[in-house]
Amino acid sequence: MDKQTERGFDRYGTYEPSRTGILLIDPYNDFLHPEGKAYARSKEVIEEVHLLDNLARVINTGRQLQIQLFFVPHHRAEPGDYMNWKYPTAQQLRTGEQQVFARGSWGGLFHADFQPQSGDIIIKEHWAQSGFANTDLDQQLKQHSIDRIILIGMIANTCVESTGRFGMELGYHVTLVKDATAANTWQNMQAAHEINGPTFAHALLTTDELLDILHNKSLPVSQ
Repeated sequence: MDKQTERGFDRYGTYEPSRTGILLIDPYNDFLHPEGKAYARSKEVIEEVHLLDNLARVINTGRQLQIQLFFVPHHRAEPGDYMNWKYPTAQQLRTGEQQVFARGSWGGLFHADFQPQSGDIIIKEHWAQSGFANTDLDQQLKQHSIDRIILIGMIANTCVESTGRFGMELGYHVTLVKDATAANTWQNMQAAHEINGPTFAHALLTTDELLDILHNKSLPVSQ
């Protein structure tokens, strides 16, 4: 755990389950299943960090501790998306052309290991990278009196990072779980967690570190 994260816990304390939300970002088959359209791009990182195992560990612990889980999905592609947009990005156009996580397709379904359960909240789909922009995420968090968000999912340097930045700007305490996210390259992972992450996240943790803190096995707070 880096010094900035330690100082943050010293200043803000640790997680109260009733005030904490886990944001599972874009858990689609096209990202997380070996047969998914986008899996090959992130395969090396996904497998090296044991992404699926770590996602499951964070989610299962959250459920045990009654921490609210939010599914934060990207817009499911449909033919004609962005056709009449003024300034779609190259990534949006590429996603539209390839119909990644297409609506009504297997690739656009949530991975079988990460299915919503009773009490989970599914946020409205975001069109670009931030789970907050043009969605009900901020409203839902406020309705549940949540002011700390733990971010996991895909992709580390785009949707995860953008959601975290936006959350910080809105006043939320932001935690990035470094090995419960993945990206297309190791350079992008480094950018997300070592270069950009410390500029907006209050805590950068591994899955083991997070779970120890949640279970009160490791409390990095000055006594």
